[in-house]
Amino acid sequence: MIFELKGEEYIELIKLLKLLGLAESGGDAKQYVDDGDVMVNNETEYRRRKKLRTGDVVDFLNQKIEIK
Repeated sequence: MIFELKGEEYIELIKLLKLLGLAESGGDAKQYVDDGDVMVNNETEYRRRKKLRTGDVVDFLNQKIEIK
């Protein structure tokens, strides 16, 4: 899956999960991150507001999301 920033410099991790419908709410997105269920660039990511930029790859629930 590809996510385009469309002129923005970055998107925060929990906002991405919520926007793509991978988390039903912001609270769910935070819990996934806190539980270590999200990887960014092949490393477990615990920062809820991690700024995702062009070239980053998010792995979550067998989904790979490329930031373009």
